[in-house]
Amino acid sequence: MPPSLWPVNRPNNWLFEPSLIAPRSIVAEAQEVQWAIELIELGARLQLLQEETHLSRERLLRLYREVAGHSPSKGMLPYSTDWFITWQPNIHASLFLGIYRYLEKNIDLPPLELLIKSYRLYLEQIAVGKEEKVLSVTRAWFLLRFCAAGMLQTAPCTRCNGEFVVHTHDLTADFVCGICAPPSRAGKTKKLFPKSVSSEPSP
Repeated sequence: MPPSLWPVNRPNNWLFEPSLIAPRSIVAEAQEVQWAIELIELGARLQLLQEETHLSRERLLRLYREVAGHSPSKGMLPYSTDWFITWQPNIHASLFLGIYRYLEKNIDLPPLELLIKSYRLYLEQIAVGKEEKVLSVTRAWFLLRFCAAGMLQTAPCTRCNGEFVVHTHDLTADFVCGICAPPSRAGKTKKLFPKSVSSEPSP
């Protein structure tokens, strides 16, 4: 910072006043490292870790290489709301969001831990249904951000009453989900969702 931009009426050593430097909690930092490790194991992109933790980029890069065994992927993040509306991604995104909202309502957890636990439950659910993973943890994170920003929301299916992800300004009075009205080549996805997506999962 050039001298011309220094605050006025400050002593010469104001930059080194202990009261102006917020101490970092060692316990809190260790918890962030643990969350970062879990997210890396789940396949999270580096940008997610940078956004959700206070760890430096250099430290996250070292952590990523140590945990994943390779450098993080480069390139742009999948920033699109339209992806969540297509048939199969919509079903998986709606399942994850239903789990997340249930945990958020019933368990007091920090946001990052809530994301991790919800995503692990999503993975367990699709494993039971012997389905392939469609929703990555990074896309799950984006889904939550889109919902928080008012770009996406959920609407009830008029047939099964399950809550499914839709664009915020879509007309949903006659909405029918992709489970009740699947495309002609949809396969056997119904086996993964024997009940409404709004059913409460076991925590």
